Amino acid sequence: MTKPVFESSLHRLEQIVKKLEAGDLALDEALKLFEEGIGLSRQCQKQLEEAENKVEILLKKADGKVAARKFALEGDEPVKAKKDG
Repeated sequence: MTKPVFESSLHRLEQIVKKLEAGDLALDEALKLFEEGIGLSRQCQKQLEEAENKVEILLKKADGKVAARKFALEGDEPVKAKKDG
């Protein structure tokens, strides 16, 4: 099974950062990696924003207001939703 696009992009971005932080690259190679990293960063940011928008849509109430809720992590106690004012 292949990794989803976001995770693959994030992994590649982490590799690029490590190479750039090492500081032992020629200028041309560093610039190419930096450019690739910027592109990956923008791509990941866009995917995160799209995911956030989907979550907000799923959490909208019938009256159109967004009901913000905390996500419970494994082992956490269930979080009760706050009632509006």
